[in-house]
Amino acid sequence: MITQAQSQLRTIRDLLRFAVSQFNQASLHFGHGCANAYDEAAYLILKTLHLPLDQLEPFLDARLLDDECKQVLTMIDRRVTQRTPAAYLTHEAWLGDYSFYVDERVIIPRSFIAELLQTQLSPWITDPDAIFSALDLCTGSGCLAILMAHGFQNAHIDAIDISTQALEVAHKNVQDYGLEDRIQLIESNLFSALSEKQYDLIISNPPYVNAASMAELPQEYQHEPHNALASGLDGLDATRLILRNAAQYLTDDGLLLVEIGHNRAVLEQAYPQLPFTWLETSAGDEFVFLLRRDQLGNE
Repeated sequence: MITQAQSQLRTIRDLLRFAVSQFNQASLHFGHGCANAYDEAAYLILKTLHLPLDQLEPFLDARLLDDECKQVLTMIDRRVTQRTPAAYLTHEAWLGDYSFYVDERVIIPRSFIAELLQTQLSPWITDPDAIFSALDLCTGSGCLAILMAHGFQNAHIDAIDISTQALEVAHKNVQDYGLEDRIQLIESNLFSALSEKQYDLIISNPPYVNAASMAELPQEYQHEPHNALASGLDGLDATRLILRNAAQYLTDDGLLLVEIGHNRAVLEQAYPQLPFTWLETSAGDEFVFLLRRDQLGNE
């Protein structure tokens, strides 16, 4: 594909059209940042050519050097033939205005909790400066811990993951943002390696994909670490452990915030006694719950 296309395609407009056609013909799945073939093609082309990601129009009719054209076509070919998500091809993922390094050691960031952290969890937290300690369970790339550090300026944050490889990626991101003095990375299976420290805020975007959904995942998701997605038969294995143990790690007024994917009905059926508060996100109010320390009881 590359040799034939390179002899015919000369401008960014040519490559954009070609990429969209290839992506649509291959029925690629878009769930890791871009929502459609056009947006992802534009992103990959601009990123590969080291152009501003928000300025496609001025460059559409720019003619490319042979080497530049080959680089873009190689990226398009990998996206189509390997079904590799764009974020892994570029080693970049975005949450709002924040960019993070990613590779196949970590899940690609796409948490609704990121939206909520942009508002400093208002109105549930009325004084962000009074958050002095926070915990990010299943930190992966470290993205949510980094967003917490920016939203809660007085907070010291522990960021936990079971994967040493994920923590290597998180370390790079923490270092890139200059937050080594405020974010401590800890290898742990949820709470297992923690001391008796208590936190004003605990957040988690844990594995939550159920067995049936895991069996039907598009090929793009199979590039991500299995243990960052799968969570037992009903998708709640990790969430159950969090609910069982969180109370002892929260301060008296502490808050627990957990993302659970499409499992709201299953979770409420499993825990009818818990007064979950479901937080509004761009996709609705079914994906992230909040509980206060005094609401957890002895789960």
